[in-house]
Amino acid sequence: MFKKILVANRGEIALRIQRACQELGVKAVMVYSEADREAKYVKLADEAVCIGPPPSALSYLNMPAIISAAEVTDAEAIHPGYGFLSENADFAERVEKSGFQFIGPTPESIRLMGDKVSAKQAMIKAGVPCVPGSEGELPDNPAEIRRIAKSIGYPVIIKAAGGGGGRGMRVVHTEAALVNAVQMTKAEAQAAFGNPAVYMEKFLQNPRHIEIQILADKYKNAVYLGERDCSMQRRHQKIIEEAPAPGIPRKLIEKIGDRCAAACKRIGYRGAGTFEFLYENGEFYFIEMNTRVQVEHPVTELITGIDIVKTQIMVAAGEKLPFAQRDIVLRGHALEIRVNAEHPYNFVPSPGRITMWHAPGGPGVRVDSHVYTNYFVPPNYDSMIGKIIVHGDTRDQALARMRTALAETVVEGINTNIPLHRELMVDAKFMSGGTNIHYLEEWLSHHKR
Repeated sequence: MFKKILVANRGEIALRIQRACQELGVKAVMVYSEADREAKYVKLADEAVCIGPPPSALSYLNMPAIISAAEVTDAEAIHPGYGFLSENADFAERVEKSGFQFIGPTPESIRLMGDKVSAKQAMIKAGVPCVPGSEGELPDNPAEIRRIAKSIGYPVIIKAAGGGGGRGMRVVHTEAALVNAVQMTKAEAQAAFGNPAVYMEKFLQNPRHIEIQILADKYKNAVYLGERDCSMQRRHQKIIEEAPAPGIPRKLIEKIGDRCAAACKRIGYRGAGTFEFLYENGEFYFIEMNTRVQVEHPVTELITGIDIVKTQIMVAAGEKLPFAQRDIVLRGHALEIRVNAEHPYNFVPSPGRITMWHAPGGPGVRVDSHVYTNYFVPPNYDSMIGKIIVHGDTRDQALARMRTALAETVVEGINTNIPLHRELMVDAKFMSGGTNIHYLEEWLSHHKR
């Protein structure tokens, strides 16, 4: 096991990794920007290093500063968390070339799965079902683009090969709009991701967003930890996640989970990862793989009893997975809501000082958050300030616990989206389970404030 790990992230995930290190008896070096000097995990740190001013490009995305911090503190490994540099293959390569262990997959795996075109081709070879679409990158020839779209059938969606986070996508309903949409998406992809490659897929009308969590070691052992339903989202950003997914037969989940684990063995994957699928009419369609820990990992931890972050660290240190597929047992139901510093209905960010913070408690309630009373939420980063996660024997019990937890939560001084969550937890359609990825957008259009 490592003696010291540098945590190259901020916010609640930095605190989450710090706690996992403490349980393992490993010292954690916390890096921070000048905007995060007052963060809880910085105050609690064994060691803390300021890596730059508030803008991400000058701090959390500054590779030389992060590697220098690891060198001066004698860290042995770097955990990237999620977001920032977590899925940057060049960063993973620089970490390893500098003599540190990257707590995540190999740079080769990140490259393979980070490019949506090569990821899809790898999954087709591994027998993982994919959305019908173009075989690889779209050509420049307009006639050929039109032929591909016709063979798939409208509507289609144009996606950036290097995209992510809901960016670099455009839905096309008619042939007349097709070529212009492809050119616009290519230009956006070049500007946002430095890669103009785009591909085309069938646009599924009312799918759910289901993901399979996997863990793998470098000895080609891989397991899947059930599934999560992340269909409650706006602008492709998730705000509520749950596990297991309501109403999907276990046999289907087991079949797709086995294929995901087999795919990991085939590509030599190590660490934590998530296969993301669209699910419609009883069929799964692979869309992408996240080669990192995800925001919503706690719901899987609560139903499996497995600490995903600790396992990431153990696998990176060269240990074998301490469990096999037959040892994975799902118990009860878990729900997670993301607490964002924003207006609950128009989503305008609301940075500023939190004058009162009271977190909920009670049986089956977990709060992952780095904030506290008098904490200043900086305007420089993502608006998420925490997560409330609940576990119950049944989905109904989990919903009841979440309603109680939200009623207990007090955040003053800034706006948060908690009023929205309180409404959604008593929404009849959501309570019955199985809403599709468009449901929240439609709900918001009918509940304008």
